[in-house]
Amino acid sequence: MTPISYSIDQQVFTRFPGYVRGVVIAEHLHNASSSPELVALLREAEAGARQRLELDHLAENPRIASWREAFRAMGVKPSEFRPSIEAMLRRVLHGQELPSINALVDIGNIVSLRHMLPVGSHAIDIMKNDIALRPATGEEEFVAFGSDVMEHPEKGEIIFAEGSTVLTRRWSWRQAVHTLTLPESTAVEINIDGLPPVTVNEVKTAREEVMGLVQRFCGGEMRFEILSQSNPVIVIRDK
Repeated sequence: MTPISYSIDQQVFTRFPGYVRGVVIAEHLHNASSSPELVALLREAEAGARQRLELDHLAENPRIASWREAFRAMGVKPSEFRPSIEAMLRRVLHGQELPSINALVDIGNIVSLRHMLPVGSHAIDIMKNDIALRPATGEEEFVAFGSDVMEHPEKGEIIFAEGSTVLTRRWSWRQAVHTLTLPESTAVEINIDGLPPVTVNEVKTAREEVMGLVQRFCGGEMRFEILSQSNPVIVIRDK
């Protein structure tokens, strides 16, 4: 395997001051279907969200409003392309249960619901190129999960990409089929987005829960990095 770096373009920090992304790198994992105990934690997180939040006022919540404003700044209508955390919460507040996918995916959803933060994972054991959160040129390729249609992002849209392959469109909108976290995934990187008013300390708190749950249900070895304006590049695989 070749070394892989992970970077955030300075344009992202310039346009969205104070943004940070926490990254958990987890290797030698044993991912599988969620145990009844983990599914119960997912249902508890859903119930907690329903107790704390009201659907009619969700868009006004500072943690949702900041993402909606960021989408507008990208030229994206948030009512048409909802930020992932808003879409998840709306589904839960409508009374729906999130499907249990596998342990790693469910852990991300649990922490997302508890903290109202986007938390998403990507398999790194299949990556071959450096990855970056950056503005799109418009020439990159994207195939959404659940689709076989090739798309191209809008020029200037913030994307998460491996080389010219888009992993997530519109920053935190929809993930590609490439690098999906599957039962056979043994190494992943887990992103925890901190868009103000969320602070770096709140990202670190969410990190502690992510790492604790991964250790408890998937084992493995983990480390944590913060990508920020002062630290825009990390190495997630050095060999």
